[in-house]
Amino acid sequence: MSQNKRAELIRKALLLFYRNGFHATGMDLVARETGVSKTSIYKHFRTKDELILAVLRLRDENFRNWLFRRMEELSATPQGQLLAMFDALGEWFLEDGYKGCMFIKASAEFQDPDDAINVQSYAHKRLLLDHFHALAKAAGVAEPDVLARQFLLLKEGAIVIAAMSHSAKPARDAKQVAQLLIGQ
Repeated sequence: MSQNKRAELIRKALLLFYRNGFHATGMDLVARETGVSKTSIYKHFRTKDELILAVLRLRDENFRNWLFRRMEELSATPQGQLLAMFDALGEWFLEDGYKGCMFIKASAEFQDPDDAINVQSYAHKRLLLDHFHALAKAAGVAEPDVLARQFLLLKEGAIVIAAMSHSAKPARDAKQVAQLLIGQ
């Protein structure tokens, strides 16, 4: 399988896992939906977990690139970008097929703290936290580490409630709280 075919397999598997969940998506379904034989899949990924890890790495890269770029498009200032995150989330919540956060789902299905999938999921959240911390520091807030953690909590809560309520309103609600936090 060429690198292009491998990348295509990962992209298609991402959509399957996002739509159906990790445990509910068997390798027979992955093979059928991607058009790649199980033999070929297992030549590149010794286990389903290895495929899931590749999917999570792709999702991490795609999501962070999109979110950070969108925050920069919506505001030129660090403080404005922190708040713009919630506007970007609101846009995401309105997309067809929105089903919440793949990393929250992965950590819920692979709860052992030493499981590589759980570790990879949390690494994504730490990278987001690092970015929020850098923006909070650049904005000159008194306690950037505290504000970054609070923004991560607001973001994650908005994602969960948006998925459960099938509404973009949690993004607006979280932004209102974020404005209060920045104003302190």
